[in-house]
Amino acid sequence: MSGSRRWQAQVRRRGPEALLLAFTVSGVLLTRALMPENPSVWPGIALAVLTCAALRGRTRHPLRVLVVTALCTMAQGALGYLLTPLLMGPLLVAQYSMSLHTPRRTAWNSAVATAAGMVLTGLLLSSFQDSVVLGAVNPAAWVLMSAAFGSYVRVRREYAVARAEHADRQREEEARRRVIQERMRIARELHDVVAHHLTLADAQAGTAAHLARHDPDKALEIVGKLPETTAAALRELKATVGLLRQESDPADELAPAPGLGHLPDLTDACAAAGLEVTVTAEGPTRTLTPVLDLTAYRIVQEALTNVAKHAAPRTARVRLAFTTRSLTLTVTNPTAAGRTPEPPGAVRGFGLVGMRERAASVGGTFEAGHRPDGGFEVSCTLPLDSPDESRAP
Repeated sequence: MSGSRRWQAQVRRRGPEALLLAFTVSGVLLTRALMPENPSVWPGIALAVLTCAALRGRTRHPLRVLVVTALCTMAQGALGYLLTPLLMGPLLVAQYSMSLHTPRRTAWNSAVATAAGMVLTGLLLSSFQDSVVLGAVNPAAWVLMSAAFGSYVRVRREYAVARAEHADRQREEEARRRVIQERMRIARELHDVVAHHLTLADAQAGTAAHLARHDPDKALEIVGKLPETTAAALRELKATVGLLRQESDPADELAPAPGLGHLPDLTDACAAAGLEVTVTAEGPTRTLTPVLDLTAYRIVQEALTNVAKHAAPRTARVRLAFTTRSLTLTVTNPTAAGRTPEPPGAVRGFGLVGMRERAASVGGTFEAGHRPDGGFEVSCTLPLDSPDESRAP
C-alpha cells in the first residue's frame, strides 16, 4: 500500500514534466515534418530533453534555468526549427517561473532580454528570414506574454496574502475591542457592587456610633446587621470577579445576577443603614429579560447609593412604571430645609455616568437633575422590546 502511494505521488509530481516533454518533442517532430529543408532531428530532440530537464530547478534557480532554456531554444532556431509555442514550451515555463519568483524589475529585464534573443535568432539564424512575423515577432511575443501572465499571477497572490493579513489584523483589532468592552463592563459591575455595599456599611457604622450613647440597643441592632451587608458585598464581589475566570473553571459557585425581584433585600439593607426607601409600582408587571432586569436593578442600586452618600434627608422614593413598551424608573429624594444638596454623582465619581451608560446599553434614555419643587430626581426609560436587550449592560 505504501509503495502504491509513493508511485501515485511520483506520478503527480513528474506527470506535468513528462507531459511538457512530450509536447516539446512533438513540436520538434512536427516542425521538422513541415519544414522544406529537414533539420537534423536528434540534436533538436536532445535540446528539447535538456530544456525540460533544466526546469526541475526553476523554483530554486529561476534565472539559471531561464538562461539554459533560452540558449537551447535559440540553438534549435539556429538548427532551422521554427520556434512555435510547442517547441518553446520549456522556455515559456521558465519565463513564467522567473516572473513568479523574482522581483518585478529583474523579471521584466529578463523577459526583454529573452525576447531580444528570440528576435535575434529569427532575424540572423532562422530559416524564416523572409517572414519576420514567424521567425522573430511571434517567438518574442510568446515570451512577453508568458512574463505578463507570471506577473499577473504574482500580483494576485500578493493581493490574496495582503487580504489575509488585513483580515488577521481586523480580527485582532476586534478581539482587542471586545476585551476593552468586557473590561469596562466588569469595571462598571465592580463599581456598582463595591460603592453600594461599602456606602451602606459606612452608613450603618456611622449610625451605630451615633446611637451608641443614646440608644445602645438600637446601635447593637444596627451593628448586628452590619455583617449581613458585608457578606452581601463579598458574595456579589465574588460573583463579579468570577467573570474573570477562564472558561474551563467551574462556575457552580456563581450566584445568579440580581434583578428587580431583589429590591426588597436592597431596601432592607438601606433601612439598616438609616435610609428609608419607599417602592411603588404602577401598571401591569412585565417579565424582563435577564439583561434588562440586571440593568434596572443596578440603576436603582446606584441611585440609592448616591442618595445615601449625598442627600441630607434619609428618605428616598422608587417608582416603577410599566407600560406595554417600556419601563420607567424614577428615584427621588427631598432636600432638607435651608440646604441645597450636592447633586448625586457630582463628586468626581462615576455614578451618573455609569447609570447613563447602562441605560444606553439597552437602548434606553436617562435623565438626572434637581426638581422644580426641590429635591433630586433620577429617571430612566428602558424599552421592553428593544433589539439591543441582548447586549451585556
